[in-house]
Amino acid sequence: MFDALVNKRIDLQGLKFDVALADIEELNKNALRAIPDITKISINAYGAVSENYQLLSSGSALGRGVGPLVVSKRKIYPDEVRYAKIAIPGVQTTANLLFSLAYPDANDKKVYLFSDIEDVVLSNEVDVGVVIHETRFTYQKRGLIKLNDLGDFWETETGLPIPLGGIAIRRDLSQNVKVLVQQLIAQSVNFAFANPDLSTNYVRTYAQEMDVEIMRKHIQLYVNSYSADLGDSGRSAINFLLEKGRSLKFFDQLVTPVFV
Repeated sequence: MFDALVNKRIDLQGLKFDVALADIEELNKNALRAIPDITKISINAYGAVSENYQLLSSGSALGRGVGPLVVSKRKIYPDEVRYAKIAIPGVQTTANLLFSLAYPDANDKKVYLFSDIEDVVLSNEVDVGVVIHETRFTYQKRGLIKLNDLGDFWETETGLPIPLGGIAIRRDLSQNVKVLVQQLIAQSVNFAFANPDLSTNYVRTYAQEMDVEIMRKHIQLYVNSYSADLGDSGRSAINFLLEKGRSLKFFDQLVTPVFV
């Protein structure tokens, strides 16, 4: 999504970006401290920072069949999960919110870097892991089984696409800058759609999973039409997820996003 913007394959119209890459939970924590001007953020985490940030209509990870997976080494029945030790990729992640919706009584959770979750399940450090990103495609090869697809759970319960992450931008920036950034990210996404091979080296540099086929599957799943523009259905899905987050007390305030 960001290759064309970061590597100046499109006209940035005078803007300059100081780019930093980090795990999603680190990005969420930085947003809680209002550090970045623009940041990728879990939609769940946005509920806690909405006073300082708006959401862009471009750059989101949202769709159908894209949800986190609940995995383990052995069959664990749904009513047993409440007693399990659970690895999650971050307290503020949408994955944790979705897991909490599916398993409201499961509270023995510990945070791990998303790429370490398969290992801690395999080593019996935990019983259950919530996997995201590339590990969604590798758990079976590692000998793990799927207990639940949280995307299927969400879609069955709501009928809406699942909103995982978005791009937040500081409210105190000028409206002209916010609109321009929104447009540039949309252009960057559309450039990637039109020139899919040009971003390969950039993606490979930062991918946790280096297998080209897995990288391709990851991109095809998470980068879609919603990434260029949320549209009404995308905005509705985000609003509904934020309502669910508030009902579970992930954040206190009533959140009504103002989209750029």
